[in-house]
Amino acid sequence: VQLVESGGGSVQPGGSLTLSCTTSGFTFGTYSIGWFRQSPGKEREEVAVTDAENLKLYAPSVKGRFNIARDYDKKTLYLQMNKLKPEDTAVYHCAADERQYAGHWAARQAGSYKYWGQGTQVTVS
Repeated sequence: VQLVESGGGSVQPGGSLTLSCTTSGFTFGTYSIGWFRQSPGKEREEVAVTDAENLKLYAPSVKGRFNIARDYDKKTLYLQMNKLKPEDTAVYHCAADERQYAGHWAARQAGSYKYWGQGTQVTVS
């Protein structure tokens, strides 16, 4: 399983970015997959996750601003981020796991995902 993030960068508050997670080595449509982020001194936290049934969960801090979406043909996961705030600054990681959580709280936990990408930096200032 390989997950490779791209699309990070620097943006002013109120701006937008779209992150991509290109995947290989597994059946893309059958895995739970999502985005987590980590900033210095903080634990890795959920941003947005989705499962094989396309159920989507968002962290309260990003709901209404971010959108998670899969492209099944390209086997790529996206995170469209709008109205970015300085507190969104972090390294964003893509994560995947073959287990399905059906909206259970476990879907929001970093420990529930076996496979991780290296991350892409997002800076809002």
